[in-house]
Formats: sequence, structure tokens, C-alpha cells
Amino acid sequence: MSMFLSQMGIANTIIEKESFPRYHIGESFTGEAGGLMRSLGLEQKMLQKHYPVKHGVRVYGPTGNPWFVPVMRRNEQNELEPVTTWQVRRSDFDKLMYDEAVARGATIVKGEATVPLKREDGSVYGVRVKMADGGVNDVHSEVLVDATGQHTWGFHAGMTSQKVIGKYDRQVAIFSQVKNTLRDHGTARDEQPDNTLIFYKELVHWAWFIPLDDEVVSVGIVSPNKYFQAKKESRRNFLLRELGELNPELARRVPDLELLEEARAIPNYSYHVRTFTGKGWLCIGDAHRFIDPVFSFGVWITAKEGQLAAQAIKGYLDGAHRDDPNPFADYQDYCERGLDKVQALIDAFWNDPIAFAFIAHRRHPADIIDLFAGRIYSDKVSAGLNQLYKINERGAFNPADDPEWMKRELGDALTP
Repeated sequence: MSMFLSQMGIANTIIEKESFPRYHIGESFTGEAGGLMRSLGLEQKMLQKHYPVKHGVRVYGPTGNPWFVPVMRRNEQNELEPVTTWQVRRSDFDKLMYDEAVARGATIVKGEATVPLKREDGSVYGVRVKMADGGVNDVHSEVLVDATGQHTWGFHAGMTSQKVIGKYDRQVAIFSQVKNTLRDHGTARDEQPDNTLIFYKELVHWAWFIPLDDEVVSVGIVSPNKYFQAKKESRRNFLLRELGELNPELARRVPDLELLEEARAIPNYSYHVRTFTGKGWLCIGDAHRFIDPVFSFGVWITAKEGQLAAQAIKGYLDGAHRDDPNPFADYQDYCERGLDKVQALIDAFWNDPIAFAFIAHRRHPADIIDLFAGRIYSDKVSAGLNQLYKINERGAFNPADDPEWMKRELGDALTP
């Protein structure tokens, strides 16, 4: 966001208590996230870092039968064409972004934001900062942006509406890194060694496999929290056992069950803050909503909202909606409509992964490719998205309950 503001000639200050590099989860980019890095002029620096190149996502069911969604972009003729994106080690990538923001004009204040500064009418004009040296400073601003991610600073500071529990809150993610894995090595795009692999066991119980370099792979298990608690295992032992048991294909690819770092955990991560803008302030990314990590939308949504918010701020500084009760209401609505499409995509995957796979692989692959890439910010509702809405209207589904449903609803083109 800082880089986009600097491009527009808008002075910006980053208040940051962390020291970089620092650990962070969320290593995989969608296609559009890669495109946004290119639009910021960062492609050469990404290539110099030798980040793993991602051609797509392969999803394995409980007994195999994988399906693949390639990374593709829309060209000037609106035709799909192959493109690549990246996997990144977030500690290194976030440091790159931090340094680049500074190089392009951002001012850094080392400290911790404590409370927003408010006028009598409730509008925000800055933030109080506990400085790294122990002092306290007030930083005044035309617009205050909450980019604190899952810390949701704006909510805890009383600026936003309530933080509502999301659909996937009763889960826990346990993750670490491993070596000596078995990767694909072929010429086809779905056989590239640095693709994302997802292993499905059952409803909201799955694993990820994301290469970080030529040797190291990020692996994680997401399961219902009740399941994790019932096992009464340490995070490490839970992760090691699940890597061997969750899915036969995962066990085959991770034969050497030695973790390279501690096993970490994120519990109860799904939430939604519905009002995340106001007079003099706004939120971006996870600071207002997080749905489910299964298809790696996190970096893309946060980066894109940073761009959208920068555009909204430019308009505000130029006088647009300056006197409105909520000058950034249009930005808020636009972000919500995009994230609602992500919600529909993920809901359909969990409600009926079999029908979802047919839609993605057979019936409407182009529409699902667009959604996976992150092309969610438009009012267009594609035929594929409509089919996902149908799945969600029906709810969680056992195909044995109605063997003819898939053919009836999705058409004769689908065969078992």
C-alpha cells in the first residue's frame, strides 16, 4: 500500500513494532498476486531471489484422483493464457517489501500503535504510538490505515464494528517445514516441482504442501479443533502423525518425518468485521476479514486491497466524499463483494468437493481458473460461480443421498 501511495505522490508513514525479517505464515501467491508484483515493478527482484515458480494447484482426494487448476491470466483480448506466480518464504519476502517501501519514500516510525486519536465528532486524525525507546508520540494523519492483519488492531481499538465469528472458526492449523520430500518432475504444468499441493481428508480436515526453495517445503495440517484436542498430543506429535496418516499421497511425498523448526499453531482463525471504514480511517486485508486459508488468497487480497485503498485515499485527498459520514464506504462495499465470491468458492469446496471438482475440471474450468487466480473484483457472475451458488444453496451433501443430483444439476457433460 505504501508503494502505491508513493507512486501517487502521497506522503505515507509506516508505524511498525516488528523487526524484519520475522516469521510469518502464508507463502503461496495466486496468479493475480504475481501480476500485482509485476505491476509494482518487482518482477526482477522476485526472480533474483529465486523464489519457487508456481504453475498451479493440484488437489488430492482421500483416495487420490487429483485435479489441477493452472495459473492463467487474461490477456488484452480477454483470453486465458498461461502465466506463473511464486511461492515465497515470508520472512524474506516481507523484508523485501518493507525495504522497497522505504526506498520508494515511506517514513518508518519504530513503535507500537496504542489508541486512535479522535475528534469530538468521532472522526480519526491519527494514532498514539509507544515508541521503541519507551517514549510516547502522537502521529497525525489525513487517513489512518489498519494493516495489522489478524491482530485486528482497529477492532480492539474500538474503531470497527464487532468481530463476528466466521464459518471456519472452530479449526486449528498446525504447521512446520520439512526436507527430503518427493516432488513432481515432469514437463507438463501440472507436474512442475514447485506447485502447491492440497490433500483433502474430509470436511475442514486437509493439508498443504508448499515448496519454499529447492529443499525445504512448508507443510501444515488443518483440522477441527475438537479433533486436535481429542488426540491429546503435542503440536509436534500431532503434525508428525497427521503427515503420515491424513492422506496416502501426502505420506508418500513426505517419507522423512523430521521437522526443520518448531511446530506452530493458529487456532480459530475465521472472522468477519463488517464495518471497517470510517471518517479518517480504513482497514485492509486480514485486519477486517479472514475466511479460510485453503486456496491461498491471503497475500493477494491484502495486496489488492492496499492498491484499492490507496486509490480511495487519493480520491479523498482530492475532495471526493470528503464530507460524507463514511468517505470510504464505496471501497468497503467493493472489497466485501469480492470477498463474498471467495466465500462462495470455499463454501462450495467444503459443501461438496466432488461436484466442485467436476465444475473446476470439466464443466466451467475457465470460470474456476479466474476465481482461483483472484479475479474476484467485478460485478460479473459467471456460469461457474452460479454453479457454486447452487452447491451452497443445497448445503453439505453426501452423494449417496441422491446419486442423480450431480447429473441433474450440473449436466450430462459430467461423467463419473
